Amino acid sequence: MTLDGSLTHERYGAELLAETDALRAALRAGDLAATVPTCPDWSLADLALHVGGAHRWAGALVAVRATENIDPAGIPGATGPDDVTPDTLDAWLADGADLAVRALREAGPGTAVWTWSPVHTAGFWARRMVHETVIHRADAALAAGVPFEVGPEVAADCVEEWLQLCALPAFAEHLAAKGEPLFGPGRSIHLHATDTPPELNAEWFLDLSGDRLLHRRGHEKATVALRGPLTEVLRVFYRRLPADSELVDVVGDRALLDQWLEYATFG
Repeated sequence: MTLDGSLTHERYGAELLAETDALRAALRAGDLAATVPTCPDWSLADLALHVGGAHRWAGALVAVRATENIDPAGIPGATGPDDVTPDTLDAWLADGADLAVRALREAGPGTAVWTWSPVHTAGFWARRMVHETVIHRADAALAAGVPFEVGPEVAADCVEEWLQLCALPAFAEHLAAKGEPLFGPGRSIHLHATDTPPELNAEWFLDLSGDRLLHRRGHEKATVALRGPLTEVLRVFYRRLPADSELVDVVGDRALLDQWLEYATFG
């Protein structure tokens, strides 16, 4: 099993810093006590603490070349600043991303590090932390009422990574445990970004006709198609935007798309 990304290790580091800066800007524009609509158990402050804690946890795993998981409670600063204010939270987020990127750059992509995936490398964490930050930045932007955009290369890689994770055997077992008939003959989904250049190939075909997910890039007729700007397709696919939004079009068997969105989650 591979979880190959389309960006270089150095690029992932740069994007992690840039995405964290954009997240910090969204947080500064909002009320830290506000509820996050797409994560209703969290306030904006809770969301920031989650993301910053993930950065410090991943950075610590890479820095010590961990061969097993590390309890975040034992990582200095991982639970947040001592006194959470807009200023201390902002500085804490910036410092955590910087620590993570320095550890990732020192290690290089191929260094062996524990991960929860079948791929045990520092490169996994570089890519995962970028996309973790992208998606939670979407949450923060919604809560703060500010625009959300993602560069096309990062957005396409974010979709691709999610599909690769969904194709892991553990995910198929997760779906089977729910007892839902997601897979079956003639069932497929097509994702089609309408605002990207052809060379990006921002289209995906999800084959659900067997007993597990198979996916590939390209334009193919499917049972249902989700079409729209890449940022909005990404948001729908991660359940950060309703599929009935006027920003996207759904053509075909809407029930199948809804079923995928409901059950294609590790939550």
